[in-house]
Amino acid sequence: MKRIAEIVPARPGWYARWQVSPETTRCYPVTLWALLEEADGSGREVVGVDCVGQWPGADDNEPGGTFVRYLFQTPDTGAPDDAEPPTPGELRESGPRRQPVTA
Repeated sequence: MKRIAEIVPARPGWYARWQVSPETTRCYPVTLWALLEEADGSGREVVGVDCVGQWPGADDNEPGGTFVRYLFQTPDTGAPDDAEPPTPGELRESGPRRQPVTA
């Protein structure tokens, strides 16, 4: 079993891309990065958790969705074409609700 060793906020511009159908991808902003490690400390990996609470390898990701990759776009270039803000129905029922901080 893996454990979370460290969590850091993601900088603006990072997105997780998911394949939701053979013809459709969807990007969500990454909100945090988590460093996971094996219980014995032998293996480590970093995963990004997106704004709807999905991450590669989670059991309860979007039905039919498959993780494709992380991508970065500088905030001044805008969001990817397939970026979608989460709808209230996509937000998790439990856990903290993070609000964006505007400059």
